[in-house]
Amino acid sequence: MRTVFNFNARWAFAKHVNEVPSTMPTDWYWVNLPHCWNNIDGQDGGNDYYRGTCYYAKSFEKAELPETDRYYLEINGANSSADVYLNGENLAHHDGGYSTWRVDITDHIKNENLLVIAVDNSANDKVYPQTADFTFYGGLYRNVNIICCNESHFDLEYYGGPGIAVTPEIVGSDAKVKIQTYLTNAKEGQSINYTISDAQGNVIATALSADVEVELEIKNVHLWHGRKDPYLYTATAELVDDEKVIDNVTTKFGCRTFKIDPENGFILNGEEYPLRGVSRHQDRWGLGNALLPEHHKEDMDFIYEVGATTIRLAHYQHDQYFYDLCDEYGMVVWAEIPYISKHMANGRENTISQMKELITQNYNHPSIVVWGLSNEITMGGEDDPDLLENHHILNDLCHDMDKTRPTTMACITMCSMDAEYVQIPDVVSYNHYFGWYGGDTSMNGHWFDKFHAKYPNIHIFCSEYGCEALNWHTSNPMQGDYTEEYQAFYHEELIKQLFTRKYMWATHVWNMFDFGADARAEGGENGQNHKGLMTFDRKYKKDSFYAYKAWLSDDPFVHICGKRYVDRVEDTTKVTVYSNLPEVELFANGVSLGKQTSDVHFFYFDVPNTGVTQLKAVAGDFTDESIIKKVDTFNEDYRLKEKGAILNWFDIETPEGYFSLNDKLSDIMASEGGKMLFAGLMAKIMSQMGNNGAAAGFDLTPDMMQMMGGFTVLRLTSLMGAANVNFTKEQLLDLNAKLNQIKKP
Repeated sequence: MRTVFNFNARWAFAKHVNEVPSTMPTDWYWVNLPHCWNNIDGQDGGNDYYRGTCYYAKSFEKAELPETDRYYLEINGANSSADVYLNGENLAHHDGGYSTWRVDITDHIKNENLLVIAVDNSANDKVYPQTADFTFYGGLYRNVNIICCNESHFDLEYYGGPGIAVTPEIVGSDAKVKIQTYLTNAKEGQSINYTISDAQGNVIATALSADVEVELEIKNVHLWHGRKDPYLYTATAELVDDEKVIDNVTTKFGCRTFKIDPENGFILNGEEYPLRGVSRHQDRWGLGNALLPEHHKEDMDFIYEVGATTIRLAHYQHDQYFYDLCDEYGMVVWAEIPYISKHMANGRENTISQMKELITQNYNHPSIVVWGLSNEITMGGEDDPDLLENHHILNDLCHDMDKTRPTTMACITMCSMDAEYVQIPDVVSYNHYFGWYGGDTSMNGHWFDKFHAKYPNIHIFCSEYGCEALNWHTSNPMQGDYTEEYQAFYHEELIKQLFTRKYMWATHVWNMFDFGADARAEGGENGQNHKGLMTFDRKYKKDSFYAYKAWLSDDPFVHICGKRYVDRVEDTTKVTVYSNLPEVELFANGVSLGKQTSDVHFFYFDVPNTGVTQLKAVAGDFTDESIIKKVDTFNEDYRLKEKGAILNWFDIETPEGYFSLNDKLSDIMASEGGKMLFAGLMAKIMSQMGNNGAAAGFDLTPDMMQMMGGFTVLRLTSLMGAANVNFTKEQLLDLNAKLNQIKKP
């Protein structure tokens, strides 16, 4: 019988080493796995986190391991490339930082052994990801095991798979379950004992066969039905030799049907089942990717609390334990590989191997319904023949490996809905940030209506949308201010637009949690993307968390927004309350401000602001409380001050009735003087960008110009740094002075 021997304890670690050691190092650091070397410098900003090769070394005696025929080293995550050395011999190389892979070390083990794993997250042009808005943490950040098994065993080497694949097919009230196993060094006379057990552990179907594929039947099958009823069966295969079980594998699986309808959305087991949920990055503050099971479990509990029915597991393969949790909690999952942002001509083989690993290792999870081919890969253009061919290859590969699930991909806003690229997968999605990166919130729903009207038979949904919020506050939220209040407003608007369009079969908020992005310098706290509904450390649920809970969760609650926004200068202030109950009453110092009903779960009260006011919201049997306080001057602790910014918005001259850098480009362009001023400015910008008027690979189409019009001039100029168009303080002040001469209509 196989034994899994955990190998996490006591590794020597070194960052700046030039060669593989021949003896156990005595001057390295001692670490236990999981371990990540960018857990600090990958989250503090500056885009200067260490990317290179680091070494892990561990000595062991063969006598420490169980006596057996074969020994396999199992690595569950080494980002992003790794080499395995045993007693100085290079046994294996692996490219891809998010999947399981194994190495047969049997013939190389001695009585005394030195195991060294060199892990490399340095920049290159062949292993994805290389360009993306998140940190590529280095390390042995998941478990490392030694699997001890018989000479004859269920396969351990084919793309890190479990050696068993289960494919249920619903037939009437029953299920036919095909179980496929994969054997290594099988011998004549051996057989396989197949069993299926129900959730209570009762064996309900069995077969003893010499074949590696059998079909069993489940009578009156209990369906896996998402959050409502995530029922799981267990399939077990035992390899039998001379009536003795010499190896076994087991997997949980679920029986369900699903389809995606271009008008009615996601259909689960014949019922409409709207997919409304979140995306998740796996990292944490101070840990990087080196998560423990309790961290994964806590993440799932928060996602479950918000009421999500679906999770997009971005932008890579996640820990097997988290896929297990998705099965158990009833989440419907999009799983994808990190083919992201920048197509690399030398990276094709890596996309293929990472896709094979993703599907092989995750085929049995009932939670997974789509395989993701890529994310925003057309940043450099959508017509590259090599990029298109790469996608066709991946799309065909998915269909060859899995006949039961469709393919999808996430397109960037600027990708034309008419592009050949958009037609490749079975279903398609877009990442749209109207109301944050240009445009305004009202543009989101209209864009999808336009797509649906033009291509009514293409299954369309929204794979990303969101905006950033930190502990900044205002009573007059504006796009780009990074306040918790604007994020709440943004999500209120997006919820009302996206959730009411049934043809949009899925929506995924970007993101459930803030996450590490060391290149970022936004919002006053560098090194993070702050679009999460919760903070990076999982300690604070932003108000927008409760906006989704009000729409999605059945657990009754009431929540007063703005608890961190206490000091307020206005005489009457707006207080927003979220609840999934139909009626809310708000009290100020014990005096009722009235009852409100709402069919959108959002309630808005005008509250007199004098002295200190104790607020209490009541909805049914549930209450929530907060405090506001009248102040004479605005509390500067609530105002964003960009670190390293050439200009902050409050440093800009804004004469009443005249334009400034703080006005939206669309408003300025609506005036004759503004149009003339920016005609010359845009010509200068285009000349700096080159490409005959293309902005970072995107043509300045009317749609793109409309999106850009939603930016203030100051924010637009700051974002242009990504296209190598930079403005000095003097240039911006000169532009502001010219705008100050143009009267608003």
